[in-house]
Amino acid sequence: MFFHIKELQFRAKPEKPDPVYARKLQEVLGGQFGEMSVMMQYLFQGFNCRAEQKYRDMLLDIGTEEIGHVEMLCTMIAQLLDGAPVDQVDEAAKDPLIASVLGGMNPQHAIVSGLGAVPTDSNGFPWNSRYIVSSGHLLADFRANLNAESQGLLQVVRLYEQTTDPGVREMLHFMISRDIMHQNQWLAAIEEIEAIDGPIAPASFPRELTVEPATRQFMNFSAGEESSMGAWANGPLPDGTGNFEYVPKPQAMGGIPVLNPPADHQHSIPGTGPYVVNKGQL
Repeated sequence: MFFHIKELQFRAKPEKPDPVYARKLQEVLGGQFGEMSVMMQYLFQGFNCRAEQKYRDMLLDIGTEEIGHVEMLCTMIAQLLDGAPVDQVDEAAKDPLIASVLGGMNPQHAIVSGLGAVPTDSNGFPWNSRYIVSSGHLLADFRANLNAESQGLLQVVRLYEQTTDPGVREMLHFMISRDIMHQNQWLAAIEEIEAIDGPIAPASFPRELTVEPATRQFMNFSAGEESSMGAWANGPLPDGTGNFEYVPKPQAMGGIPVLNPPADHQHSIPGTGPYVVNKGQL
């Protein structure tokens, strides 16, 4: 079960209303890498976790914290809309299209949610559960979590540069700090699991069934040769199974594909053997 306390994890109060910035904050609330996404991702990974108890507990700890971050953002968005200039709110209610283009305000804030946050991104696209990753494989999931925190932090830092409101910036200071912590957390968890199972996810597929040269070759499919200078083209493989090999001119190995036509009707075309066409084609 979950408990809710009335106090926010951190202060979320702007100095003055700003409906345009409220729309921008919707991205880190309900966008692909927003707080709603990481909240649901961590909670579902925790609910479904069959691994050692410490991983389940950690996932539910951070997932529950993200619920609080969603509340902080909703509170901030509502206050950025509260007391907004009447002309912006009225114009949005009269003509949402014109207001959204010229004023920059999300018209749904005035029309649908009564000057409150909505579970959408900054363009009004609804939050989608397909944003989240919960595969049941810890290493694969934790890497997805690291990506989510990296993209989320990038967006928050960009938003930080787009406001001078001291109250908004104060909240973003805290959120940026927590995103840094969470990236470190996932890096530590990934390192721990890699030390047990290695860096390849999943590690369960028998290596003797792979096309062994393909597991180490970096293939250059472009005109340049600069990619050959990277650690991904030379030196030891991170999984310890050998060394990278640089292939400057990969060769096709599969032959030219020949597909059977659809089987609606069969016709014999001289010189070609049986041939199939759709109804009405001949």
